[in-house]
Amino acid sequence: MLKTDRTSEMQISVISGSPRKDSNSLRVARAIQRTLTEKGHNCSRPVDFHEADIPLVGRGSLEANRLTSFQENLVSAIRSSRLVIWVVPEYNWITSGEVINAIHQLGNKDLGDVFHDRVFAMVGVSTGRGGRRPAIELQTLTNKMISFLDKRGIVSPRLMESHETEKNLGPEGESLGNAIYEKTLNSFLDYSLEITEIWFAGR
Repeated sequence: MLKTDRTSEMQISVISGSPRKDSNSLRVARAIQRTLTEKGHNCSRPVDFHEADIPLVGRGSLEANRLTSFQENLVSAIRSSRLVIWVVPEYNWITSGEVINAIHQLGNKDLGDVFHDRVFAMVGVSTGRGGRRPAIELQTLTNKMISFLDKRGIVSPRLMESHETEKNLGPEGESLGNAIYEKTLNSFLDYSLEITEIWFAGR
């Protein structure tokens, strides 16, 4: 397991992208926070998109000086972190519209710095054996925003698929004893931490 002074001191944020209350995505986000905390890392309480109130593109915009409580929480969580882990649900092979809308809305001149100088890692969540497509979709969209805004962020190439989530995690993110699931989660997190350390090496 990778654990250096740099990675243990960095701030990490986890974002649960499902609009549903007490969602499987929130279970995974809590499991990630729990695991990182147990490893000695500084990981804040997950941002929960059940509380999201971001206006739809074309019907309103995020205004940096008039952010709601949720919007401020989301922006502050990303800005304060070197590693941002998005946990997104799979709905009919794609992810939630709220997450896609949020990425687009954050890409303006006043808030676009959220895509700069940090690492993004993606987790796709499924009740069955899915999760890959929504994670890849978010990787693609985040890469596009970094490029379009001419920022210097990076999307980790390794993603995680959370299969049969309710069978593997309890409501608070506690493990239900599947050793393979635990190994997969730990490997994903160690990889994400190592990519982050490499990205920030020498700074």
